[in-house]
Amino acid sequence: MIDPRADVHPSAEIDASATIGPFSVIGPNVRIGADTWIGPHVVIQGPTEIGRENRIYQFASIGEAPQDRSYRGEPTRLVIGDRNVIRESVTLSRGTERGRGETVIGHDNMIMAYVHIAHDCVIGNHITFANAASLAGHVEIHDHCTLGGFTLVHQFCRVGTQAFTSMGAALNRDMPPYCLASGNYARLIGINKVGLRRKGFSDESVNALHRAFVDVLRGRGDRKARIEALLAETRVPEVRVLLEFIQTSERGVLRAGRD
Repeated sequence: MIDPRADVHPSAEIDASATIGPFSVIGPNVRIGADTWIGPHVVIQGPTEIGRENRIYQFASIGEAPQDRSYRGEPTRLVIGDRNVIRESVTLSRGTERGRGETVIGHDNMIMAYVHIAHDCVIGNHITFANAASLAGHVEIHDHCTLGGFTLVHQFCRVGTQAFTSMGAALNRDMPPYCLASGNYARLIGINKVGLRRKGFSDESVNALHRAFVDVLRGRGDRKARIEALLAETRVPEVRVLLEFIQTSERGVLRAGRD
C-alpha cells in the first residue's frame, strides 16, 4: 500500500492497511493509523500521530515545525484523530514548548483547501473549515462549528460549539457558542437559528438562546449580574453552555452588532 516512489523514513510506523501515494514524504517519528489514505505529494514530519480512516490530499504539509520565533527544535508534536478529511495545501503545525507542546485535531472534521492551523491549537470534532480559514496559535475551536472561507482567528481565542462565521470574518475575541458572526473585526449578529434547527435543536432551546443573547450580549448595564440571574433560573442546557462560556472568557467575547 506504499507507492515505491514515496520516501518513507524507516522509523515511521504505518499500519498495513494505510495507503501512501507517490512522491509523498513521511519523516521520522510519524505514526499513521489503519485505513488512512495519504495522497501524492504530501509531506508529514514528526513527531506526528494520525489516527484511522483519514484522507489527506496532495500538497498538504502535516506536522512541520511551528511558525513561531521561540521554537528551537524541541520535540513537540501534532495529534490527529480519526475520519478527518484534509484537503489540498492544508498546513498543520506542531506545538511549541512555551504552549501546550502539541497541536490537537479531533475526529470527523472537514478541513478544506489552503486552511492553516497553527501551533498549540485544539480542534474538536465535526468542524468544517471552509477554504483558506486560518487560525493563529493557541486557538480552541469547539465541536460542530463552521468557519466560513477566509475566516481569521486571533491567537488565544476560543470559538464555542455550534458557532458559524461568515466569509472573511476576523475574530479578535472569543466567539460564544450557538452564535453567528460577520465582519472585520467580527461582530455577533445573533443566534445561528437556521443551523441549529437543521441539526435538530428544539424550538424551545433556540428561542431560549435568542432571549439570552438579547439580554446578555445586547443588553445594557451589569452583564455579570444578568448572567448570574439567568443561570439561576434557566432549565435549558444550551443557555447554560452559552452563559458559562461568556463567564470563563479571558479575552472577552465579540461585541454584538446592531439588531
